[in-house]
Amino acid sequence: MFLSVVIPTYNRLAILQQCLQALEQQQYHHPITDYEVVVVDDGSTDGTLIWLEENRLKLPHVRVLCQSHQGPAAARNLGVEEAKGDIIIFIDSDLVVTETFLQSHANTLAEGYKTSDKIFTYGRVINTCNFDNPTSEPYKITDFSAAYFATGNVAIARYWLIEAGLFDCQFKQYGWEDLELGVRLKKLGLKLIKCPDAVGYHWHPAFNLEQLPQLIDREIQRGRMGVLFYQKHPTFEVKMMIQMTILHQILWGLLSLGGRLNEKTMAGLLQNLINQGKSQLALEIARIFLNWYNVKAVYSAYSELNP
Repeated sequence: MFLSVVIPTYNRLAILQQCLQALEQQQYHHPITDYEVVVVDDGSTDGTLIWLEENRLKLPHVRVLCQSHQGPAAARNLGVEEAKGDIIIFIDSDLVVTETFLQSHANTLAEGYKTSDKIFTYGRVINTCNFDNPTSEPYKITDFSAAYFATGNVAIARYWLIEAGLFDCQFKQYGWEDLELGVRLKKLGLKLIKCPDAVGYHWHPAFNLEQLPQLIDREIQRGRMGVLFYQKHPTFEVKMMIQMTILHQILWGLLSLGGRLNEKTMAGLLQNLINQGKSQLALEIARIFLNWYNVKAVYSAYSELNP
């Protein structure tokens, strides 16, 4: 196998540096013959391209592609189209992997190919706020994911991505472009094989109140893109995924008291938890009103399309 690790990035230079340095430390053998790391810069303005050029000799596996800011779907498509490998591994640019990351994906794929080529592997993603030593974070129950196809840590034959039609570039805002492709891959009969030994540590800064406007905007974007997802695949399963059901309206409406519990009214409680070193708990509580923003955005976008 020749592996192509495709990484879209946009203004994440600090953690991208750790991401790429970890990928240069890979220990590999058969069935891997070699690998490349295809970084697709999506119009970054934080000096990403300058740093990549200055450090190209220290990153021998890295190839850099550039595009204007078009979003991760277009960036991943460009990476796949230009990739040299027969196997594509998608990770995000804020993921730091272990030394056996590529080998773990390759071993699991090789074993699966003994019975069928209609497979892909999905690795483990562990969330962490530890920037200096992200790989020290233990696995937590909140790290569990039941997603069928998510691009945070997945390996798949390039052929099947082309066959499915790649990512839909209509998903220009946050959310759903990978799961929508997953629906098409599932229709082709592809089977997910879990690969827990392929571990990636997803870094994000510890939660603070200054992040709330961005998090709210992200939920609104996710709601809008969710409706696009439903337009393409109008099934009950997708409605559940994007939270476009009366159940979700009732659930998050009740928990948020119809929006009365929000970023303003809960600021004091959230800040108190943060001050106690419980930023993760504060974020989980904030998800009550963040989900309410998402549900409202879903129904607003749907009403605009179906007046």
